Amino acid sequence: MQEIGFIGAGNIAEAIIYGLRQAGGKYNLRVVNRSNGARLADLADRYQIIPASLAELVQSSEVILIAVKPKDVPGVLETLAGPELSSGLNDQLIISVAAGIQIATLEKSLPGMAVVRAMPNTSSAVLHSVTGLVRGHEADEDHVRMAEKIFSSVGQILWLPESRMNALMALSGSGPAYFYLFTECLVQAGVELGLREEDAEMLSRETLIGVGKMMAESGKSPGRLRQEVTSPNGTTIEALQVFWAANLKGIVREAAEACARKGQEMEGEYSG
Repeated sequence: MQEIGFIGAGNIAEAIIYGLRQAGGKYNLRVVNRSNGARLADLADRYQIIPASLAELVQSSEVILIAVKPKDVPGVLETLAGPELSSGLNDQLIISVAAGIQIATLEKSLPGMAVVRAMPNTSSAVLHSVTGLVRGHEADEDHVRMAEKIFSSVGQILWLPESRMNALMALSGSGPAYFYLFTECLVQAGVELGLREEDAEMLSRETLIGVGKMMAESGKSPGRLRQEVTSPNGTTIEALQVFWAANLKGIVREAAEACARKGQEMEGEYSG
């Protein structure tokens, strides 16, 4: 039974917890949340997590997963390194899933500790996350296997140099929101064309699911799949020409660049 502690009980923590339970692994999951006891009670009821104090979590966990907002990470690191808790830190693996928090920041605050930086997404809840992982200098092969076991349970993983983490965040970390936004727009377009909202939402949702399955299972590139559903002088090409005229490619590139740029800004802000 692996002992995992979550510092923070927000959306990404819940997604990982849910995914771990869905995956069927044997885990004791302890969670500490700074201010919302009702939130912990709800998670305990739904996922059989163990509400804990920070001291209990540190003492009992093999892996400590920091899942708070980036602005709150420095305070968490300071508390962990303080005299009341630091004696309980020995060979645990510390994993941060906060955007903008670099390995150097984690290692400076917790010298000698094994750390891993992770960037999952909320699709962990349906076991289809893609998690980028960066290995700290003190992380050995056992620690690597621990991180892989956790995040492989909720989707695919990709180890990469830290210099590529913001690019990954621009695609997969923030990517679900892009697809949700496009689907929202498609639903609204369907309503304006005369469909009932619930029908437009079902059509848009199931189309997105089908597209995902085709890309995952067909072995064909997105471009090839697009070509196969685009007949010359047909209805689909009429729609695609509108996207091309509006420079959809450039818009997507600008959005990804803005996301990556914000990640770099956050790294500078929290490198302290």
